[in-house]
Amino acid sequence: MEIQQNMTLSKKLKILTDAAKYDVACTSSGVDRSNHGQGIGDTHACGICHTFASDGRCVSLLKILFTNECIYDCKYCINRKSNDVPRVSFTPDEVCRLTIEFYRRNYIEGLFLSSGILKSPDFTMSLIYETIWKLRNQYHFFGYIHVKAIPGASPEIIERVGFVADRMSINLELPTKESLQQLAPNKNFKNIVTPMRQIQNGIGNRISDNKQGYRIIKKNGKKTMSKFVPAGQSTQMIIGATPETDYQLMTVTESMYKQFQMKRVFYSAFVDVNHNIDAPAPIGPNPLLREHRLYQADWLLRYYGFTVKELLNEQYPNFNVVLDPKCDWAVKHLEKFPVEIMTADYYTLLRVPGIGVKSAGRITSARRYGVLDFSSLKKMGVVLKRAAYFITCGGKMMFPLKMDQDCIARALADTDRKQTYAIENDTTYKQMTLMDMGVRV
Repeated sequence: MEIQQNMTLSKKLKILTDAAKYDVACTSSGVDRSNHGQGIGDTHACGICHTFASDGRCVSLLKILFTNECIYDCKYCINRKSNDVPRVSFTPDEVCRLTIEFYRRNYIEGLFLSSGILKSPDFTMSLIYETIWKLRNQYHFFGYIHVKAIPGASPEIIERVGFVADRMSINLELPTKESLQQLAPNKNFKNIVTPMRQIQNGIGNRISDNKQGYRIIKKNGKKTMSKFVPAGQSTQMIIGATPETDYQLMTVTESMYKQFQMKRVFYSAFVDVNHNIDAPAPIGPNPLLREHRLYQADWLLRYYGFTVKELLNEQYPNFNVVLDPKCDWAVKHLEKFPVEIMTADYYTLLRVPGIGVKSAGRITSARRYGVLDFSSLKKMGVVLKRAAYFITCGGKMMFPLKMDQDCIARALADTDRKQTYAIENDTTYKQMTLMDMGVRV
């Protein structure tokens, strides 16, 4: 391990934002794109990620590691202790300064702070707590802060961080104990699950108005109640590094939502960053396409009332590469279709491909005042190129159609081909960066 001494803050920022790009517990990933002197803006490595506020706003976050030094040797991680990479660490005041300076320049609205493990989990979490405490109390920063908790840290430190951060997350890393033991032998499942349960219980105390879920703090000279992890907790799994099926992955996801009340479960397609004989070989189809299908299915679990066993089973353990999970389910259950727009209940409408949560709500509200036709549905946001195969308006379909599984599947696959091509060829949009923007820190 090569530890750098007397490094400038800008150099530290470049190393530690790049080291954070594989942590996807927010809604964007890294990119490296140059304008070649012919446009506006330039991106190198990463630095800004995005999350969404409860009111739907997209919030830009400074995404960094506190340190890329680590005492663990996880085979999938670029920061594993056996890798010969430059090692740097911020000080709490440096993170505070960066956050405030970028906030003042209107580049960010909050902070996403993760870390390698320096000396021990408790030592690292103590530094993270000191950082967030200073941001809140000395720098008076009350923007959004997402903190990664370190598995193995003491409950006392986890609790202290929970009262100054908005969201906390503990990475599940891999979906099974066996996979974790194989690729991250220094970690154990119990150390990951224990702080998850602690955070869940702390949030539960707050929701139930239990005093343990609040703490009195001074803010601008006045006493106020601080909530414990007000934005909830999330987790992340690496997919494709070990041979679990989509059915196994989604079963773990469903368990996370039910047992730990997670706000989000994130999926990170495995990238062989270490390129050595210890690194596991990628498994399965295109990893980005597989990640995309998992996110689509995750959405169905959280908002559309689906269960994992409706989407997959032991006989069909992986998602269809050609069709998205909702279309695939509908094609396999044509006996439930078509549904009549004027009479179907809200939850039945949610199962129709092309009809989302908002458009289903608009349909149930609007049909009380008049008869809906296909042009009305289009104005409400219904994607008719998918929905037309599964609905009727006033007993009539949009066009004559034989309810044949193969015919409908081919038509739906054609509409999804452009998006699939973009994912497979990595032409989708990626996150912005703070680097090379001419900012001095």
